[in-house]
Amino acid sequence: MRIDIWSDVVCPWCFVGKRRLETALAGFDHADDVEVVYHSFELDPSAPQHGHELTTGVLARKYGKSEAEMRQMQQGLIDTAKLEGLDMRLFDNVHTRTVDAHRLLHLALAEGGPAQQRALKEELLSAYFLRAENVGDHGVLRAAALAAGLDAGRVDAVLAGDEYADAVAADIAQARAYGATGVPFFVVDSRYGISGAQPAEVFTQALEQAWAESHPTLATVPGASDDAAACGPDGCAI
Repeated sequence: MRIDIWSDVVCPWCFVGKRRLETALAGFDHADDVEVVYHSFELDPSAPQHGHELTTGVLARKYGKSEAEMRQMQQGLIDTAKLEGLDMRLFDNVHTRTVDAHRLLHLALAEGGPAQQRALKEELLSAYFLRAENVGDHGVLRAAALAAGLDAGRVDAVLAGDEYADAVAADIAQARAYGATGVPFFVVDSRYGISGAQPAEVFTQALEQAWAESHPTLATVPGASDDAAACGPDGCAI
């Protein structure tokens, strides 16, 4: 079974949603048979490549709030994230573009598979939200990629050019085709779309339903006896 996730590395709800999905998977009997793949989504493609302005002011302008009001909203999210074991530094985050982070996530998937991609995703989210590092900075991106086990030479080559930019664009186009206007957005086994950082119970229900549909069991005919005459692996008892 496969779960495809569209998210951005500067999306706090994407980090919360990741933790909630992980909670659901931890209690899912078939978790070892579930493959999780991340896809790109840029919340703000117009953001500066090397941002310096804190996100609080940017978001306040975008939503017509005062900075005090926005900080209050951010505090609510900080408190929610703590329930998932995340100590987010939302007041210290800078507004920056994320296309290069997404290109590295595609590199990780191509050369290390879903497991290495998940490791890099965790490193990037932790860098931005837990350590308040600038994930538009190539030095920060390189450090995260090496921590996730990527080859230094390939990381440098990707950051120096535009490799995987087409894959990032294709991911974003697919999200739009699905009708996703925000992230996180989850697609479970190409059957169920889940929008937002839903409670773990919602993910559990989707996992169990998708698994049951892809692994159907035969129903016994009503009235049929379990001890009716039949031959078994040791032959027939005549």
